[in-house]
Amino acid sequence: MSGTIAFQGELGAYSHQACRETRPEMEVLACRTFEDVIEAVRSGKADLAMLPVENTTYGRVADIHRLLPESGLHIIDEAFVRVHINLLGVPGAKVSDVKEAYSHLVLLPQCGTFLREHGITGRVSSDNARAAREVAEAGDPSQAALASELAAEVYGLEVLAHHIEDADHNTTRFLVMSREADHSRRGNTMMTTFVFRVRNIPAALYKAMGGFATNSVNMTKLESYMVDGSFTATQFYADIDGHPDDRDVQLALEELEYFTTELRILGTYPAAIKR
Repeated sequence: MSGTIAFQGELGAYSHQACRETRPEMEVLACRTFEDVIEAVRSGKADLAMLPVENTTYGRVADIHRLLPESGLHIIDEAFVRVHINLLGVPGAKVSDVKEAYSHLVLLPQCGTFLREHGITGRVSSDNARAAREVAEAGDPSQAALASELAAEVYGLEVLAHHIEDADHNTTRFLVMSREADHSRRGNTMMTTFVFRVRNIPAALYKAMGGFATNSVNMTKLESYMVDGSFTATQFYADIDGHPDDRDVQLALEELEYFTTELRILGTYPAAIKR
C-alpha cells in the first residue's frame, strides 16, 4: 500500500529500518514519542504505525504494552528486524582516529568488546540516529556513532566497521498498527494478540489458561503488568497461534472469557517468516 507510516525516533533509527524493510513503498514520518506515533495514525496524519515491542537482548520495550490497549489502533502485521550495530564516522575517517562513540544507552554495552579493543570511549546519546546526525554535523574524525547502516546513508557518514555487536542474535520485534482492523486470513499461520484481566477468584489465571491447553492452542507470549499504578490491578498481554475463527481458538477464548472481567483482541495478523 502507498501512504505514510509513522515511527518513533529520528531518520535512520532501527524503527525507520523496520519501515524500510517491511513497507518500502510508503513515506515515513519520524515522531518524538510513541504517543506521537499513535496520535499521528489516529488523526489521519499517518496511515500506519511501526512500534517496537520487544528485543532479544534487552527484553520488553517500556510503556508499549500499556499504550497498545488504549491506542484505539489494531495490529495488522508483525516484523522482525535484525539489529546490526555499525561504527559510523565522517568521510575519510579511520577506526584508529575514533576516540569517542555515541549511541543510545542500551546499544553501548552491546559493543563493549569492540570499543575496549580499539580504545574507544562510549558516550550516551538519547537516540542512535540522533548520534549519527550530530556526528555528521560536528565533522570531527575523532567522534563516531554506533548506529544502523541506514543512518550512515541518511546522514552521509561512512561505515568504519560493520556489525560490531557482541551478540549475533540481536533482533527487535515490531508491530504494524492501523486505524482499521483486518481479520482476514493473509497467511498459512496467523497470530492473535489480546489483553485480559482475570476475575478476583482463587486460581483464576490458572483456570483461564486451561482452555488453551485443552484445545491445543499454542500461547507464544504471556506477560503481566500493573494497571493505573495499582499492585492489585493486573492486566495480561498474550500472543497465540491461530485465528479467532478457528474452532480451537474459539473454544479457548470462550473459556478465557468466563474467568475474565475484560477481554480485548488487539489484532489478528500473519506470523512473520522470521518467527
